[in-house]
Amino acid sequence: MSSLSRELVFLILQFLEEEKFKESVHKLEKESGFFFNMKYFEEKVQAGEWDEVEKYLSGFTKVDDNRYSMKIFFEIRKQKYLEALDRQDKAKAVEILVTDLRVFSTFNEDLYKEITQLLTLGNFRENEQLSKYGDTKTARSIMLLELKKLIEANPLFRDKLVFPTLKSSRLRTLINQR
Repeated sequence: MSSLSRELVFLILQFLEEEKFKESVHKLEKESGFFFNMKYFEEKVQAGEWDEVEKYLSGFTKVDDNRYSMKIFFEIRKQKYLEALDRQDKAKAVEILVTDLRVFSTFNEDLYKEITQLLTLGNFRENEQLSKYGDTKTARSIMLLELKKLIEANPLFRDKLVFPTLKSSRLRTLINQR
C-alpha cells in the first residue's frame, strides 16, 4: 500500500478516535494492519475476551508466521484453557484443547500431552509448574507482560506500535482548507 494510503488511514483513525467511533477505530486498525493498539489489546486480554483478542491479532499475524506469533497465540489459548479448568468446565477445556491447542502438538508433542494431563487433576495447581498460578486476574496480568514482550520483539509488529504524531483534528482541518 502506498505511503499516501497509509497516511490517509492514520488521518481516518485519528478522526474516528476523536469522534468516539471505538468499534470502527479497532476494525480499521485490524483491517489495515498499520497500527496495533496495545491499550485496546490489553483491555481485551484483561477482560478475558479471547475471541476478540485473537480476531484483533489476526489483522497483524497468524499462528504460523514466526516463533513469536506462535508463542503469543499459545499463551492466549493456554490461559483460556486454564481458566476453563479453574471454573471446573471440563467440557469447555476439552473443546479448547481439541480446537485451539491441538495445532501446537505438531511442534511440541510432549507439551501438548502435559497440558492434556491437566484434565485428570482435581485442580491443575497440583501440577508443580502451575502451583503458583494465582487467581484469574493476576494470571492474565502476568501473561500480558509476556505477550507485550513477544509483540515488541516480533518483527511483524515493527513500526506498528506507535501512532504517528498528528495535529488534532487534522483531517477536518485539511477538508476545511479545500
